[in-house]
Amino acid sequence: MSAPLPDDNADHILIVDDDLRIRQLLQRLLAENGYRVSTAGNAAEARACMSGLTFDLIVLDVMMPGETGIEFAGWLRSASTVPILMLTARSETADRIAGLEAGVDDYLPKPFEPRELLLRVSAILRRGGPKLPEGPVDIRFGPFSFNPAKGELRNGETPIRLTDREKQILSIFAEQPGATVPRHKIVGDQTGLGERTVDVQINRLRRKIEDDPANPIHLQTVRGIGYRLACD
Repeated sequence: MSAPLPDDNADHILIVDDDLRIRQLLQRLLAENGYRVSTAGNAAEARACMSGLTFDLIVLDVMMPGETGIEFAGWLRSASTVPILMLTARSETADRIAGLEAGVDDYLPKPFEPRELLLRVSAILRRGGPKLPEGPVDIRFGPFSFNPAKGELRNGETPIRLTDREKQILSIFAEQPGATVPRHKIVGDQTGLGERTVDVQINRLRRKIEDDPANPIHLQTVRGIGYRLACD
């Protein structure tokens, strides 16, 4: 008898591990305990997953080819507050410290007991606090408000005309109000669109929401990473 499908509102966990056997084991274990699960075999695949989906927890292996789990955790922590549970075959103190310095929330050495992993996952998700209501919520910054569902931007009661691309960009910021959004996430799946093109689009949007686009207050540049919409 197959396990029931997780509820649509269940916590969504991303497993990042280059070992297919481990990925399959964790996917089955977490799904059987009511979680929604996605998997990635390396950091590049994880970034691709995160460009289109929002996760409640990342279960991350340390020893991966190319970009290591610790390097990926450091990049991720600079752009997101999503909790990270790090798995590793190494249990030395130096490795635990490196992971914690990179911003991971908890650390579990391999081999691990499935029950212990489930308890740690549950504890991390509880510390995250109650979830926000499902569905898009209006965001406000200065005198402006943006409704993601309608794609409407207003300055007080005055509507501001937006292009479809500008609506899309503001909707991306609305997914994580006040968070830094990396350029690659703004690029998304736009075929042929480069990060320099994103910079141009951001500058055009600034002309509609900033008193001085050259010195933005609302739509700020986070050097070397991307942009942040300073929401109220």
